[in-house]
Amino acid sequence: MSSAIHPTAIVEDGAVLGADIAIGPYCVVGGEVELGDRVRLVSHAAIAGRTRIGADSIVFPFASIGHPPQDLKYKGEASRLEIGRKAVIREHVTMNPGTEGGGMLTKVGDECLFMVGAHVAHDCLLGDHVIMANNATLAGHVEVGDFVILGGLSAIHQFVRIGPHAMIGGMSGVEQDVIPYGMVMGDRANLSGLNLVGLKRRGFSRDDIHTLRTAYRLLFAQDGTMGERLDDAVEVYGANDAVMDIVRFMRHDSSRALCQPRVEHAA
Repeated sequence: MSSAIHPTAIVEDGAVLGADIAIGPYCVVGGEVELGDRVRLVSHAAIAGRTRIGADSIVFPFASIGHPPQDLKYKGEASRLEIGRKAVIREHVTMNPGTEGGGMLTKVGDECLFMVGAHVAHDCLLGDHVIMANNATLAGHVEVGDFVILGGLSAIHQFVRIGPHAMIGGMSGVEQDVIPYGMVMGDRANLSGLNLVGLKRRGFSRDDIHTLRTAYRLLFAQDGTMGERLDDAVEVYGANDAVMDIVRFMRHDSSRALCQPRVEHAA
């Protein structure tokens, strides 16, 4: 199989094209872009800047990938956007490169799905197998762990961290860090428990899930301080990798507070 570039497509000099790629009608590929083997641009896709798209990825019409970030502090610095293997980037998705204020890199892991209108802003770091549903939006400097799902029309505040296997409910506004395996939802999102459906789908055993649930109740109980509860969790569950993932995440120094369960007050 040979590479196919439609005669209406524009591929600037300097672009690096892998083997067996397909560039459809009216696509524009900038001179500093690198497309891996078997990448397919369906049509009308615009790929710019110092952007690398990994092998076996597909970009659908009207996606805008690698154009300058929507950040007034950006002054044209030579930042990058790196997208991993087997990405599916649907219509009208936008992804921006990094900035000097954030490490000069926006990075997306392998096998991620970005549905219509999803936005990945400057300096975001995404793990593998992330799913962003229609019009889900990441502000700048957001970190997203492996296997996270962001529901449609959700919005994530800048500098927020979302731990692996978390679930963000549709139409949620997330202003605080979300623990690994957590589930949040709401206009100003609160932690509403663990992502039990996701854990089951990914092969966590009943014992694993039971342990995570009991550890969750301990970590977010009303008694004692957060530091005391974290110490208690280490003492009780120190040998459990999943629980320790949560503990390390909660202890990490962050510019954002932790998303907490909603406290119900008596009338």
